[in-house]
Amino acid sequence: MSALPKIQFLDRTTPPHIFTLVLITGMSALSISIFLPSLARMTTYFDTEYAIMQIALSGYLASTAVLQVFIGPISDRYGRRILVLGSLAIFVVATIGALLATTVEVFLFFRIMQAAVATSMALGRAIVRDIVSQDKAASMIGYVTMGTALVPMFGPMIGGALEQAFDWHATFVFLALAGMGTFVLCYFDLGETVAGKGVSFSDQIKSYPELLRSPRFWGYVSCAAFGSGAFFALLGGSSFVASKIYGLSPIWSGIALGAPAVGYAVGNYFSGRFSIKFGINRMALIGTGVTILGLGASAILTFAGLDHPLNFFGFCVFLGLGNGIMLPNVMAGSISVRPHLAGTASGLGGAIMIGGGAALSQFAGGILTVESGTLPLQLLMLGVSVIAMLSVLFVIWREKRIA
Repeated sequence: MSALPKIQFLDRTTPPHIFTLVLITGMSALSISIFLPSLARMTTYFDTEYAIMQIALSGYLASTAVLQVFIGPISDRYGRRILVLGSLAIFVVATIGALLATTVEVFLFFRIMQAAVATSMALGRAIVRDIVSQDKAASMIGYVTMGTALVPMFGPMIGGALEQAFDWHATFVFLALAGMGTFVLCYFDLGETVAGKGVSFSDQIKSYPELLRSPRFWGYVSCAAFGSGAFFALLGGSSFVASKIYGLSPIWSGIALGAPAVGYAVGNYFSGRFSIKFGINRMALIGTGVTILGLGASAILTFAGLDHPLNFFGFCVFLGLGNGIMLPNVMAGSISVRPHLAGTASGLGGAIMIGGGAALSQFAGGILTVESGTLPLQLLMLGVSVIAMLSVLFVIWREKRIA
């Protein structure tokens, strides 16, 4: 039996090509990370404070989380294609607006408007679930997210190179061109994947309790939130750890921070390769187990006095590896609990994951001091990873109970 339905590239009558899905889900991640090397110089350019300039990141993430809630129900009603194309068009307009901005207020307005492209990130998973079954969805999501996992590694490198060769404006020119190219590709390759005409908003509202009362939905979403929350906590504290605790140079800090992304890409490959064979619950359990083993070993070595960058950042490869195995499977599970509400489940699940992760990131940045060392962050990451595993075990218990 074929793992995926027959696909013809640039043919809207067949399911979209995986390359197309990689691009539409990767545009949001690219927009988050590519301009970060330019933040300091942009602060000087707009004659503002760094804390205000950081709204370009925090405001973007906040808007992304909100969009995740609303875009699912709208797409269930009106379809995926029109919303993906619309979000990409808004993204291109907003990027050009940010490029031409002369004040920080105007820039931040258009920057937050760029978050419209997060629509594609949420709907990419829903489109996968529209065209394949649950276990096959986990496999396909694994391959899709394996591609997008490379963005956090190479996005800042591209932005830094453009900044050095030109200035920060070049980064937004690149984003605008990338958005235009992705729009054209989706126009020719992405057909509508929602069967029929979707459901009315009144029926949508009536069916909300059906989704929200599902223990398995909350189990999958909790696993995604806490599992990815460990990574967001790392992002919140890693810069302090690298520069203040270990005194790493910017180059080595960048290499160290790329370690989880390498593990994540490998984990996504394993997810795509083995999810159909082993099932989504077992794969999620394996993924959380890998994370716990890696972070647990790192914490034990720190307790034993081995306080070294290779211990802290080296074992973070297992965090990325575990998340790469776990996330595609629990995402597939959350949107498969109620298949007719796949868009709603994808959006709500994404909002909870990003919102919870953002909170953990902020918390992680606040608990670290030079005196405390890395241990508080290591224990935080380990603790939320254990909760993620318990969430998967709850889903397994629930399924056996209702079987």
